[in-house]
Amino acid sequence: MPTSFNLAAKLFNVVLIVQEFTLLCAQTVAGLVRPPWYLREIMLQLDRIGVGSLFIVMLTGLFTGMVLALQGAVQLEPYGATMYVSRLISESVVRELGPVLAALMIAGRVGTGIASEIASMQVTEQIDAFRAEGTDPIKKLATTRLAACLLMIPVLTVITNCIAILGGWLVARLYLAIDSYFYWTWAFEAIQMDDIVQGLVKPLIFGFIIAMVSCYAGFSTKGGTAGVGVSTTQSMVYSSILILASDFFITKFFMAFA
Repeated sequence: MPTSFNLAAKLFNVVLIVQEFTLLCAQTVAGLVRPPWYLREIMLQLDRIGVGSLFIVMLTGLFTGMVLALQGAVQLEPYGATMYVSRLISESVVRELGPVLAALMIAGRVGTGIASEIASMQVTEQIDAFRAEGTDPIKKLATTRLAACLLMIPVLTVITNCIAILGGWLVARLYLAIDSYFYWTWAFEAIQMDDIVQGLVKPLIFGFIIAMVSCYAGFSTKGGTAGVGVSTTQSMVYSSILILASDFFITKFFMAFA
């Protein structure tokens, strides 16, 4: 009997979390289409998310492309197709690795920052102060960060893709002795319109996940300053899991209609 009660209590908590998260998402999205807009706060978040994450996503893209070139050459060498390694790099990066790796890096840097910032405001009762002043904290904090993520994460993903293909070219040219013209010709030849659409849809969904999971973790913080660390960790873990899971379903969806 106690076991059944504990299981029922856990299921109830899960349902409650899903309900609260869904409500937060609905209120945040609704805030995108109604004033006030808080443009200054959005610009600040664009700078923090976009410019602040630029270096880490460029490094991620560079080494991803270089590793793909090395490993791809090893796999293609037995078939005498090493020269076509650029096709492998461009398709893999644009479809899968670029959006996923960029999102994971941004979740680690930006998502945790959003969660810790809002969590600190929650435990110090600044959120309650917003409400007392007549300011909607969801509109002020969550909507602005969602807008910034939806705008900047696709841009950062495109930059990651470009740098990854460039990193693959460095290895292909300097280590594999592949002609530059041949590399870039096949790299662009391999990218189809479906790949571009898929590579842009994924960052939008990943940006939504990062923003909303981080905001929910911040708003639901309890337990004082110790709760800030818990919320920060939860935002990273849950964002990463949802990014990888949603990537599978998005890929499955595009394959079904290919």
